[in-house]
Amino acid sequence: MGDVGTAGRFGPRYGKKVRAKVAEIEKKQKSRHICPRCNLPYAKRLSSGIFICKKCDNKFAGQAYFPRSV
Repeated sequence: MGDVGTAGRFGPRYGKKVRAKVAEIEKKQKSRHICPRCNLPYAKRLSSGIFICKKCDNKFAGQAYFPRSV
């Protein structure tokens, strides 16, 4: 199937380019992000545009899939 990661659930549908883009976005959104308050990589995506830091319990907004770059 190639290197599509989590987008492999779509099988042969939608084409390789679209599945590769989906896999790239999902990889970014599921990774840890840096919290703007404590500057440590403990922030996770809670829902679309909402992130929470597991270390300092800071809840902040960002873009839909990952926080804004400072």
